[in-house]
Amino acid sequence: MKVINNVKLFRPFDKQDQGDIYHVIVENGKFKEINQGLYQGNDGEVIDSREAALAPSFNDSHMHLLRFGLMDKELDLREVTSWKEMKEVVKDHYNQKVMEENEWIVGRGLSDDGFDDIDHLLNAKDIEELNYKKPAFFLHEDGHECVVNEEAMKIIREKDDLSQFPEEFIERDEDGNWSGRFKDTIVHFIKFHFRQKSKEEVKEAVKEGVRDLAENGITSAHTDDLNYVGSFETLWNAYIELEEEGKMDADVHLHHYIFNIEDLKNFISRYNKQTGDGTDRVKMGAIKIFLDGTQRLHTSALRAPYHDRPKTDGVLNYSQEELDEIIALADNHNLQAAMHAIGDRAVETAISAIEKAGSNKLRHRIIHAQVLAPDLLEKLAEVKPYLEIQPGFMMGEYPQTAEWVGEEREKYCNPWNTVYKMGIPFTCSSDCPIGQLSPITEMFAAVNRTDFNGEPKGGWIPEEKLSIDAIYQAYTETPAQLEFQEAEKGKLEEGYQADFVLLSDHPRQVEGYQLKDIRIQETWSCGEKVYSK
Repeated sequence: MKVINNVKLFRPFDKQDQGDIYHVIVENGKFKEINQGLYQGNDGEVIDSREAALAPSFNDSHMHLLRFGLMDKELDLREVTSWKEMKEVVKDHYNQKVMEENEWIVGRGLSDDGFDDIDHLLNAKDIEELNYKKPAFFLHEDGHECVVNEEAMKIIREKDDLSQFPEEFIERDEDGNWSGRFKDTIVHFIKFHFRQKSKEEVKEAVKEGVRDLAENGITSAHTDDLNYVGSFETLWNAYIELEEEGKMDADVHLHHYIFNIEDLKNFISRYNKQTGDGTDRVKMGAIKIFLDGTQRLHTSALRAPYHDRPKTDGVLNYSQEELDEIIALADNHNLQAAMHAIGDRAVETAISAIEKAGSNKLRHRIIHAQVLAPDLLEKLAEVKPYLEIQPGFMMGEYPQTAEWVGEEREKYCNPWNTVYKMGIPFTCSSDCPIGQLSPITEMFAAVNRTDFNGEPKGGWIPEEKLSIDAIYQAYTETPAQLEFQEAEKGKLEEGYQADFVLLSDHPRQVEGYQLKDIRIQETWSCGEKVYSK
């Protein structure tokens, strides 16, 4: 038995928690008692928390844990600001003499649209200046675009049939030849060539990632990892073995990424897993599918053309009939579906497919849903799919949003307070490593709707700011609903799983702009301390 003594509680929407002192008794991985006042007994281990705020730990419902853990193995280009600097960084990192025979040069975080020493976006011919006889792959910071060299394109031509993908995802030069830049689902397809990791490599990377989860107060994660290993069996066994070895200090739900209905059929016939199947800490998650792209590339599917590119309305990867068939098949086999849909046309397609599948007993989810509209909000309130939002994305995207969709549609972009007031369920998540892993950052963005510099003044579309209680609930209680575990985790309640954090400040007792200064002091998972500052 452990006693967490001398704490202030933060439970979203519980107005009784207004600074009073409590003690919490933890036993067998669960909250046994939560009592007001200091502990007066002498049983068990008593821990003085010095009036820290004790709150539910976080559940990140949309991230890429394996990819995050692998980041140390790949070149980080996020701070690179010129083509000259990039060439120097690549050559410093990769020594061709010591590279393995089939190894690729891999970099992530590329933002070449900001390079000031080249008048165009990088292409395969530019990458050849590196003078490597190895295939090279550089991923844009948003994860939706890559540039490769000639060696990589030889492999892609020999092994991949890109005719199944929209032509818009392949950039061509003025002569009609591949330029070396690819977008959206083709990017994920290409990754299979160099991200086929062994089980031991997966285990090592996941261990690194889980440590970072704990440092950020996260004890549960829903993760899409398949692109970074290729085999669901390898992925599953790696996580299970880590749990058996006592090295899995978080609950994880493993998603399975699919390209088409044949992928789904193959998964069903081979693995016979349903959402929620698994062990105490490792469970089957959702089927993951991309319905559209991203606003930056003008590939997210809109119902009306882009404001700054009136000749395009984005790309919808599946017809309504194709998606209906996929979601119905998943639903019939008790597999939750998680659909990437940024544009309003993609969101509309996702809602329709969920509605046709039935009562949404599986709590299917729509990821991002950044561009909405009044009729879509009404439909979301009726059908009630779960939305997975990443408020932190707003911090970098708000200046471009009106350019992409126009001022009229802008007010329906990321309208999370409206979503909350209409009773549409939503979770908060990071999409790490595309976004920052920090839940504090995500909550700051949701409450303030500014960046850390306070821009724009007063907040972007300020009427859509969320309360700290609403966004904290979206990071704790609501993800537990997606797991069908809302009666046993995600809350500070007796009998619930003892997943909690000790915070430097009580979230309800600081001003909104001060949220960014809150620090994770300790993280506890299933009644055991897994991180201490």
